[in-house]
Amino acid sequence: MSHSTKLMTSDRLRKILSSVPLHIVLIGITFVWTLPSVGLLISSFRPQNDVFATGWWTVFQHPFDFTQYQLDNYIRVLTTEGMARAFLNSLTIAIPSTVIPIAVAAFAAYAFAWMDFPGRQVLFVIVVGLLVVPLQMTLIPLLRVYNRLGLAGTFLGIWLAHTGYGLPFAVYLLRNFIGSLPRDLFESAYLDGASHLTAFFRLAFPLSIPAIASLAIFQFLWVWNDLLVALIYLGGTQDVAPLTVKLSGLVQSMGQDWQLLTAAAFVSMALPLVVFFSLQRYFVRGILAGSVKG
Repeated sequence: MSHSTKLMTSDRLRKILSSVPLHIVLIGITFVWTLPSVGLLISSFRPQNDVFATGWWTVFQHPFDFTQYQLDNYIRVLTTEGMARAFLNSLTIAIPSTVIPIAVAAFAAYAFAWMDFPGRQVLFVIVVGLLVVPLQMTLIPLLRVYNRLGLAGTFLGIWLAHTGYGLPFAVYLLRNFIGSLPRDLFESAYLDGASHLTAFFRLAFPLSIPAIASLAIFQFLWVWNDLLVALIYLGGTQDVAPLTVKLSGLVQSMGQDWQLLTAAAFVSMALPLVVFFSLQRYFVRGILAGSVKG
């Protein structure tokens, strides 16, 4: 073995050994972070007697004894406890509350980035400044308006509320991303006679898909896990109550039925996990997009 080969081998070995502590720390953080979710999932399948008698980790003493697992908890939660209806309500709330603000923010972000009009910077500063306004300050005034217009307790009312609350961050993130796109690309399109609408749909929108996808993750997870806004604007109406409101009610009425509460909690977690892992490759890029100078 030549001297250069020995040096390359030693350098490679040194790099591997230097990264071992980092990998150990990452594995430890991942283990601690996912442990509660694993315990929640296992407890959701266990019968009530086992939940009260032993901890969830005892199932690993007999890992191949699947007779102790059952779907009765999920069947009861989805049927008699109304979680299936609440799941559909959450979908009805979350999907439009994600699509509407992103669509509006995409047009606004393009206008702030590539269109010249009086007061553009001032208006953008005002929109970004809304990020520091506490959400709680708007609840009572907006609820009074909703009561007068008949929007309280309706899906349309909560769609508009989530759209208003999500727009400042969405405009800020997308404007920075769209503003960082190559200027020569848009100038060439304008010289060829493209209008702003054409430039948006043919250039800005396709190139902004990573930022839009990451923003969809943020907005969807925030709306899906929201309890305060849904409780204020929808109240306790069972016909439109989402999972968070329904789960909160189950905690009060079924505080001793841990196996049912864990099943209900995992029903509410399932879809956000699917959304996050399916779009996770855009997550970091979306975070970095908000820090790019436009």
